[in-house]
Amino acid sequence: MAENNIIRVTPAGILWWQGHRYQCALGKSGITTDKQEGDGATPVGVFPLREVFYRPDRLTAPKTNLPISELGREDGWCDDAGHSDYNKKITLPHAGRCEEMWRDEAIYDVIVVIGYNDDPPRPNEGSAIFLHVAREAYQPTEGCVALKREDLLEILKDLTTDSQIDISAN
Repeated sequence: MAENNIIRVTPAGILWWQGHRYQCALGKSGITTDKQEGDGATPVGVFPLREVFYRPDRLTAPKTNLPISELGREDGWCDDAGHSDYNKKITLPHAGRCEEMWRDEAIYDVIVVIGYNDDPPRPNEGSAIFLHVAREAYQPTEGCVALKREDLLEILKDLTTDSQIDISAN
């Protein structure tokens, strides 16, 4: 893996990509090596980047070399550890507990799916870990990594299916 194809994230909320420094928000419980569903922590490790989703009513398709799809009003993500769809994109309504991806707030206008706990998903070890748009003043996330929208769109341009994210414990 080429060093310039790895996004580096520090516990201090700094993201490095191709020599550029960006501020980012992390989980409200900080980072962890023992991720559990609902703990509000960002998992430590090196993970692939799977795909991008975006709100077509709010922006045109971002430039990226990752697989990309439009979000729809019926899209969700299953965070029900007891369901066979755990940590997968699903269609709403759904029998399991799910997170809605089509939101009034802008945080899911652009989503990059981080390949955490997905091959295969292990119950209760965390779900829906994304790179997404940060809230105002970089408020903490539920476990994701969040960037200013312009920064996320800039980074997306150079991401490929070989790109990874390295969330560091130090």
